[in-house]
Amino acid sequence: MNIAIIFAGGSGVRMGAGLPKQFLEINGKPILIHTMQLFQRHMKIDKIYAVVSPDYIDYVKDLGAEFHITKLVDVVGGGETAQDSIYNGLKRAEKDNPPDSIVLLHDGVRPFVSYDVISRNIKTVKKYGNAITSTPCFETIMVSKDGDVVDSVPYRKETFAGQAPQSFYLKDIIEAHDKIRATENRYENMVDACTIIRTLGIQAHMVEGNRGNIKITTPEDVYMLRALLQYQENEMVFGLGITDRIGHMMPGHVDDTDDED
Repeated sequence: MNIAIIFAGGSGVRMGAGLPKQFLEINGKPILIHTMQLFQRHMKIDKIYAVVSPDYIDYVKDLGAEFHITKLVDVVGGGETAQDSIYNGLKRAEKDNPPDSIVLLHDGVRPFVSYDVISRNIKTVKKYGNAITSTPCFETIMVSKDGDVVDSVPYRKETFAGQAPQSFYLKDIIEAHDKIRATENRYENMVDACTIIRTLGIQAHMVEGNRGNIKITTPEDVYMLRALLQYQENEMVFGLGITDRIGHMMPGHVDDTDDED
């Protein structure tokens, strides 16, 4: 069983919009639906669970029905922090799925992850037990504790940007969360699942992501998403080679990067 848990509990503060960013409409559909449709159309994804603010549970269920997200099993209310919310989604999935199911944790505001990246996540979990989507950094990364003075500059060739999905066996990631939740500081400084498993000394295995897999956080990101969607539409009409340039396969593509069941 391959399960997508899509968390979309953000308030949209940095976006400056009255509506949470995951519900902003782009090309006639909320960003969250653009994201869900990627997993809906992927042949290897069996189920989808969404985690949202409790105030939006019914709204997201209605959106799922309106846009025919037939793999959407349930919509779960989020918790106090982002990691609490993800934990709620994991525990909900645990109720009706085998412990050895593969779970892909994905941001609801990353609506352009490629189909082959999803496939490689599943394949890498089968091989190594986890998969962390990332891309090499093109810009120089600087480390600063106070935001004023540069403390260090890592070698660019050793720096990568973490993305999503981040994928695991269901039982393993729940166990990792339980261990962190049992500590005094719980989720303090735990920015994602990769941070959690690395804190526990578990080796994290990387999967190269696609450059179009941006996280919609600011108004500039919305403009970029619109451009990517327009580019995708042009490719469908004129055949401009979008797969080669940003690694995004067209809806309905039969992915053959992993021949395993």
